[in-house]
Amino acid sequence: MIALSETPRLVEPTTAVRISYLTGEQADMRARGSDTSWLTAASTDFDGFVADRVGVRQRWGVPSTLFWFVSGEHYLGTLVVRHRLTEDQGGGHIGYHVVQPWQHRGHATRMLAQGLVIARSAGVDDALLTVDPANEWSRRVIIANGGAPEEGLNHEGEQRFWIRS
Repeated sequence: MIALSETPRLVEPTTAVRISYLTGEQADMRARGSDTSWLTAASTDFDGFVADRVGVRQRWGVPSTLFWFVSGEHYLGTLVVRHRLTEDQGGGHIGYHVVQPWQHRGHATRMLAQGLVIARSAGVDDALLTVDPANEWSRRVIIANGGAPEEGLNHEGEQRFWIRS
């Protein structure tokens, strides 16, 4: 297991983790059987790729901010804070993922805890998170951060959890 030199923290996307971002995302996408073609453009112009992800941007029709969870030169995952819910409330206020090489080590739990602080500073008092009911690991992360499940599933077949301030 690789020892991390620093305590992981959420930061704005940065070119400082270029290699670990690209290799981590590639490994994660391949493990999920997802398309990796977007990584070609990202690797060709990583500076531009990062610049397009910094700051508050319109994504999914709402203002949102992306953060990367990093430790020194190591990229561990991504977290997005939506400053308000989309019209259909799909995805909730916060979305996150930890790339394959770093999963199941507590990083998602710590990342979400840090993300909740950021969301509150952006005006999100009560955060909605959604998760595929089959994703037990993510359900555990949300519950560990105070998430309370709602009955039933949303229109996307996901379970909804609220984390109250």
